[in-house]
Amino acid sequence: MDIVGIKLSEALGGRGCPVCRAMEKFEEDEIEVILYEHVTDPGVRTKFRESLGLCTRHAWKTLEVALKNPLLGPLGVSIIYEDALDVYLRGKREEGECFLCELVREKEKILIEALAERLDELLPEYGSSQAILCRRHYAMLAEKIKDKPELLKKLEEVQMKKLMELDNRLKAFIDTYDYRSARKPTEEEARALEDTIEFLKGRPVVMSTGRENRRGRGWLFGLK
Repeated sequence: MDIVGIKLSEALGGRGCPVCRAMEKFEEDEIEVILYEHVTDPGVRTKFRESLGLCTRHAWKTLEVALKNPLLGPLGVSIIYEDALDVYLRGKREEGECFLCELVREKEKILIEALAERLDELLPEYGSSQAILCRRHYAMLAEKIKDKPELLKKLEEVQMKKLMELDNRLKAFIDTYDYRSARKPTEEEARALEDTIEFLKGRPVVMSTGRENRRGRGWLFGLK
């Protein structure tokens, strides 16, 4: 297995959508690089000015990353946003594209393409893992392998099995709240709600892809 395959295999080892999780790590790493190395970089400052300080999500995410890292703190973010505010005060009103959103979208495409290229090798590992591709990324992956009907059928079978198990866990969790039930939910049952939301909506990072402005692919198991 090549280096990219190893990285994908590691992503499959966790919970939730491996593509979303990899995008989140990439997003946070990029923000840290900007705050460590590029606060005064003219090209980066221009990109911040063009978007009046990034999109709403990435503005708050940048501050969050800075404040939780004692080696960063609020200084770099303050410099960036003083500059953005100054540009606004000098008359800029149009908000351009968030360049972090552009980077995240490109990373998403790369991840899906890499996963599609190696799916034959990684599908058994995905099937035995706790990972569940979110609705969006399952659809994107299925689209990439539509010219391989046998592989697509195997992927759909694995995904459906995972979703049926998830549905059973969530129902079992709900049942523990019945007044007649004497048992507490298991750890897996307690995680079912979060896992279900992650499957249906993805992680917050997918907001960077503009997905909220587009309808999902309706052919995915008949779900809209």
